[in-house]
Amino acid sequence: MTYQFLQKALITSIAVGIICGIIGSFIILRGMALMGDAISHAVLPGVAISYMLGINYFYGAVTFGILTAIGIGVVSQNSRIKNDSSIGIVFTAFFSLGIILIAQAQTATDLTQILFGNVLSIRNSDMIMTLITSAIIIFAVTAFYKELLVSTFDETMAAAYGLPTKLIHYGIMVLLTLATVASLQTVGVVLVVAMLITPAATAYLLTNRFWIMLILSSFFGALSSVIGLYISFKHNLSSGAVIVLTATALFILVFIFSPKQGVLWRSLRSRKSRTAMEH
Repeated sequence: MTYQFLQKALITSIAVGIICGIIGSFIILRGMALMGDAISHAVLPGVAISYMLGINYFYGAVTFGILTAIGIGVVSQNSRIKNDSSIGIVFTAFFSLGIILIAQAQTATDLTQILFGNVLSIRNSDMIMTLITSAIIIFAVTAFYKELLVSTFDETMAAAYGLPTKLIHYGIMVLLTLATVASLQTVGVVLVVAMLITPAATAYLLTNRFWIMLILSSFFGALSSVIGLYISFKHNLSSGAVIVLTATALFILVFIFSPKQGVLWRSLRSRKSRTAMEH
């Protein structure tokens, strides 16, 4: 902790772990895991254009993330094409454009960091941007918690209550885009979907209450970031990959040992009930 670059990396990683856990909870309950993957890849042309223009990649990435969300909505709502197919069409188009623009930008080292993440080389401006983004996401979720809760669990009931369900959907898309872009420097485009899904899935196996799930998923996201960052620094490994593997290890532990949903306890309970029936 005497190294300043490690302190910046730690603060940024914890912030990313918390916001990915929060947004990930909405994503998995709404069955939108593929959307997270789509937006994380579709921001690539925005990153490349930002480098060409010499501006912070955050602005270009957010713009293309929001364009992706709108594009997917327009295609699926105005044609017979289902949501998963429209996701495939739009995100692959943007991702392909991103690959071409990367070749034109000719800044391979910076863009490799965006693809795979390198939190140890984070700049002050990136850390501040991540913290501001985290504050915006936490504020938005806290302020509109009831609306988000109702529309996540029962969209028909939310519409009957007069809630603007389409606006809420696109609001979540904007928050997902912000979380994705904030995570680029930490885990990169390729691995960001794992940080959105794995901590939230881990929390989902431990509770049936949504607010507890939000807290647990934030905790698992932050814990994965801290442990992963320490291991990657200690053994000189890719920080993003180690953070994701740590999150996966936590998921496997909960998957096996969770008191209600764990594979181990479920098999023990079923064996006990079979024994009772035999007797």
